[in-house]
Amino acid sequence: MYGWRWPRYVSVGERRRKAEKVAAKMMKKGQKLSPVKPEGRTLVKTFWGRAWCDHLESLGDYENRLPRGRSYVYHGSVIHLDVGSGKIEALVQGSSLYKVKIDIKALDLKKWKILLKNCSGRIDSVIELLQGKFSSGVMKIITDKQKGLFPAHKEISLHCSCLDWADMCKHVAAVLYGIGNRLDYAPELLFRLRKVDYRELVNKANFKAPVSRSMKSKIIKDQDLSEIFGIDIAVGKKSRPHK
Repeated sequence: MYGWRWPRYVSVGERRRKAEKVAAKMMKKGQKLSPVKPEGRTLVKTFWGRAWCDHLESLGDYENRLPRGRSYVYHGSVIHLDVGSGKIEALVQGSSLYKVKIDIKALDLKKWKILLKNCSGRIDSVIELLQGKFSSGVMKIITDKQKGLFPAHKEISLHCSCLDWADMCKHVAAVLYGIGNRLDYAPELLFRLRKVDYRELVNKANFKAPVSRSMKSKIIKDQDLSEIFGIDIAVGKKSRPHK
């Protein structure tokens, strides 16, 4: 077909073995890799991971294309995923090793200020802050499809080095699901992606329990966001599991 053809089909087992071999070779050469490794049969486990996946699947242009990438994540094909400020770079092993790049626009400053205002005073106590237990009202604000932290379709730019002409190839889909898995362990990455400072959100806490100014400062400065937001919903229904 005009001098080229689609790569041959690669089975799950062969793809897994190839991914392990390629990753080992790269690490032997000194390259640092950060692979996506789901635990068990569930792709995401925490509120943040589920919310990310639910949001992606709610975007009309993505819902029919994302499932193709699930098996790639489950079977270790995303051998490297790095989340930076407004960008994601990844390596996905298919019939060949493909480079994926995803750019995400910064959250609109006006939207961020409104989000901060709406969340102001909704964290009830220092204890809740330390335990990561927020009301469903706060999380509804943060994850709102139109007004929350998650990017809209028009704010996401996708690229893969494979031959698939579609923006959303299975390699890109695998990386997007991989981000959901990564948010399970490092929810602060969502704030990094949207180029906003999570500490501004924490500073809006309404501390009802007696606490000194120095203690507030220490909590906000020293507490890892993975602990603060890693996250139990006090009220509200659960999202469906992503298997």
